[in-house]
Order: sequence, then C-alpha cells, then structure tokens
Amino acid sequence: MANRNFTQVTEFILIGVSERPDLQIPLFFVFLVIYGLTVTGNLSIITLTSVDSRLQTPMYFFLRHLAIINLGNSTVIAPKMLINILVKKHTTSFYECATQLGGFLVFIVAEIFMLAVMAYDRYEAICKPLLYMAVVSQQACFLLVSLTYLYSFSTAVVVSCSVFSVSYCSSNVINHFYCDTVPLLALSCSDASFPETVVFISASTNLMFSITVVVASYFNIIVSILRIRSSEGRKRAFSTCTSHMTAVSVFYGTLLFVYLQPRNNHSLDTDKMASVFYILVIPMLNPMIYSLRNKEVKAALRKFLTNY
Repeated sequence: MANRNFTQVTEFILIGVSERPDLQIPLFFVFLVIYGLTVTGNLSIITLTSVDSRLQTPMYFFLRHLAIINLGNSTVIAPKMLINILVKKHTTSFYECATQLGGFLVFIVAEIFMLAVMAYDRYEAICKPLLYMAVVSQQACFLLVSLTYLYSFSTAVVVSCSVFSVSYCSSNVINHFYCDTVPLLALSCSDASFPETVVFISASTNLMFSITVVVASYFNIIVSILRIRSSEGRKRAFSTCTSHMTAVSVFYGTLLFVYLQPRNNHSLDTDKMASVFYILVIPMLNPMIYSLRNKEVKAALRKFLTNY
C-alpha cells in the first residue's frame, strides 16, 4: 500500500562529473576539446579508409567500423554532458535517459566485439597468410561486422528493457554524467534483482568471450612471430599488430579496472572517472594510435591533403 503513495519519476537529474561550481567551465572546455578531437580523428579514419585505394583491406575495413563505433559512443554521451555542464538544471526525461542508455550499450558492446574481430583478423593474417584472403573475404568481413552490430543492438534492447522494467519513484538523482545501469538501478524502489542479474550476466559474458578471443589470437600470433627466423621478418610482423595491441590494452585495462575492483573499494566516483576515459578519452586516442604508428594511414593522409 505504501508504494502507491510514491510519485512515478518522469525525469532524472544527472549530477555530472563534478559538483564543484569552480570546475564547471574548465571541465566544459576540456571535454569540448576532447570531443572535437574525437570527431575530427574518427571522421578522418572513416574518410581515408573509404576513399584511399591502398586502404581497401579487411584490416582497414574493421578499423573504419571501429572509428564509426567510437564516434557513435562519444556522440551519444558528450553533447548532452556538455550542455548539462553549462545549464543549472541537469535534467533528462525518462525516455531520453532510456534512449541514451540504449545507444551507449549498442556502441560499447559493439566496440568490445569489434576489437575481438580485429584480433582474429590479425591472427589469420600472421598465422595463416596463404589462406588469409580466402578466409577473411569481403563476404566474411560484412558478416562479422553485421553480426557485431546485430548482437550489440539485441543486447542493448534486452538490458535497457530490463533496467527500465523496475519502478522509479521519488528518488531521481543519478550520481553520474550519463544514464548508466548501476546508478540507475540504485534508484529503483522495487526489486531490482532481475535486471541486476541480466546486467551482470551480459557484461561478464561479453567481456570474457571477447577477452578470450583476443588473448587466444595474440598468443598464437606471438608464437608464430617467434618462429620467424629473420629479425626483419619478426619486426614487420609485430608492426602490423602493435597498434591494435595498444588499443586493446588501453580499452580492456580500463574496463577490468572498473569491474574487478573489490566491492568495499568500489565507488561511483571512480566509475565516473573510468567512464570518462573509455567514453571520451579512448575514442580520441584510437585514431592517433592507428595513424601515428601506421605508415599506410600517414601516407593516405598526406595524399588526401595534397589532393584536397
């Protein structure tokens, strides 16, 4: 009977990255610069891998979609976050919050699996070079990317529906800068055990499967490279996957830092800092990682700028 006196929540209030008034303007400019670099860098990767004839290989096809995912992930969160920093009332409607959570889940799950696909691509290229173009054909590339997007969309729908299937009553203040599963479920005024289980199973399954593919791929890659007799051959083989290894290490390192913390040391403030890193900083760094260490991308950029 008491539950009937609660007011159903129609909007949420996002606390943001920091509640300190003196930090709002500096944070706005820092995040604006980061988002600007993210948009510029990822659009450059998408453009170069689309128009340059030398970048029409499976590796750059997957890199283009990683850039699309990074750009989408940042764009789902950053514009709303920047607006909320400037305005006094950091509100978001119930349905806007659900849409943002769904969009975030689509892109973050897609990124987890796209990195696994890229690791598998490097495994085929280095360990089975003679069969590479037959195994990782154009049809196979389209299939892997399509399955990644389809699975990430399905996961986002299931998890979002589970999170918003519970009741949200009088408390509507989210201790975060975007609508995320953990701070949202903390506000529930009904039993949240089912959505919490769905979130845990989804997150753990996706991470473990992806990490297993990445680790198995790079274990076999390292074994194959060590079998190469010439130092020049080993160096050339390593150079084709160092960029991806760097991106994978940064991304998974951040996620594991968040999810493997002891519960007694776990805090939403730490989650917010980690979220800033993998939602805003990593999408900005990825284009730099893949271009600064890649002669073909740098050559394509020079050619594009010269022609332009």
